[in-house]
Amino acid sequence: MYYRLFLLATIVLLFSCKKKGCELPEEIARIPVTVEIERLEKPFFAASTKEDIATFLQQNPMFADRFLQRKGYPADSVLINNLYGLATNPELKKLAEEAEQTFGNMEQEKQQLETAFKSIKYHYPEFQEPQVKTFVSGLNQDLLVSDSLMVLGLDFFIGKNASFRPDTYDYILKRYERPNMIPAAMLLLSDRFNKTNFTDRSLLAEMINTGKAYYFVKAMMPCTPDSTIIGFSGQQLADVNHNEGRIWGHFVEQSLLFEKSPFVVNKYIGERPNTPEIDPASPGRLGTWVGWQIVRKYMERHPKVTLPELMADPDYQKIFNESKYKPEKR
Repeated sequence: MYYRLFLLATIVLLFSCKKKGCELPEEIARIPVTVEIERLEKPFFAASTKEDIATFLQQNPMFADRFLQRKGYPADSVLINNLYGLATNPELKKLAEEAEQTFGNMEQEKQQLETAFKSIKYHYPEFQEPQVKTFVSGLNQDLLVSDSLMVLGLDFFIGKNASFRPDTYDYILKRYERPNMIPAAMLLLSDRFNKTNFTDRSLLAEMINTGKAYYFVKAMMPCTPDSTIIGFSGQQLADVNHNEGRIWGHFVEQSLLFEKSPFVVNKYIGERPNTPEIDPASPGRLGTWVGWQIVRKYMERHPKVTLPELMADPDYQKIFNESKYKPEKR
């Protein structure tokens, strides 16, 4: 087994987010953006009648259509009855109170969104910041991101002290924490700009497609630790960085890069607690991390390539070849 703990690497990683140079350049920082986070769970749980719920829907039509899927109900009365049951549920109200205690005025999230939106607008001047709203749905939906609307499901991200937590595996549950919420939303937003070749679903293609998405999030949130963006623990990230050459060697030696079997591809891209084919102690989704490193190397070697040019380029083979990615085994 080569997968070991590296305390020094972890210490360096933990302090990397504080390093100088992660602040926004002046030309980005001065870009005007408007970020207002509307807390829809507050009027929702203040409702005491079905008429109040109907008024809530009338006042928030886009939220009702996109997040609550209003058009999927045979009549508004059915949706209103369902929502009334949620709004008057004491356990759900308790969860909403816990979300309020955890997130407070959400100044932290507002600053993160301002940074990200400024950066997006710098690279994509036509970008219009979406409306940002929060909600507590009873753990029905964590995030929604569209061109004009972003909904943050706060109840998913309260953390380990919440009365109720998402019904998912422990290794995924660890990513449902407050620091991960805005990076996860930015990862969804990256889909708007990330052009891919839908006819090619080889492992290498999927690695670089997801690598471009992580690269985008890091560019929009430069002070956010890599571990938070990809959802690894600090120790896991320190370990994969240390063993990068050995991890890459596995993909090459096993002739996996151009594998198209969904079963094989999912072993390295999909959700799993670990990647035992490489090492039992390694995290899952290792292929996405390697893809991120390939994209980074490509951009390092091509400093004149802009972020929009990278995101608009579906030629994963070119990105791989011109990255000349070949980490050495330690």
